[in-house]
Amino acid sequence: MTMNKTTRLNLRLALGLALAGCAGAVQATEIAMYRDPNCGCCLSWLKHAHEHFSADGDAVAAKTVESENIAAVKSANGVPADLVSCHTAIVDGMVIEGHVPAADIERLLEERPAGITGLAVAGMPLGSPGMEMGNRRQAYQVIAFGPDKRFVWSSYPASGN
Repeated sequence: MTMNKTTRLNLRLALGLALAGCAGAVQATEIAMYRDPNCGCCLSWLKHAHEHFSADGDAVAAKTVESENIAAVKSANGVPADLVSCHTAIVDGMVIEGHVPAADIERLLEERPAGITGLAVAGMPLGSPGMEMGNRRQAYQVIAFGPDKRFVWSSYPASGN
């Protein structure tokens, strides 16, 4: 059986639409978080990320690796010195530094922009995931970074008292 060009085009279009209809939000399948054993907020962030990515019943492997030399982990994964925080996670091959909201990680996994290796929230801003304090939040930015570029991925304004 031979197909003409129109039939082949229609089949490709139908297949593309069918696949697009099956596509949902990208979900992380593995989270490995490296942290100093003396830091407590890191586990709260991991709980936030794990709950977000397993909300639909998907299996997400989450593990914690305690390291006395967390600076070496950050350096080995290309985290810029001015963006460091208390923990570094690898989520499906992407570097996540600090208290990055899971929704931003999900977007990163969906888009995977060229030249970007990860996201970072520098320091430990009050009100970021894992650093909750009621309704209070300091303003902070999520920065996308790679070896040769960086830009603001998202911004969160201050709120509360």
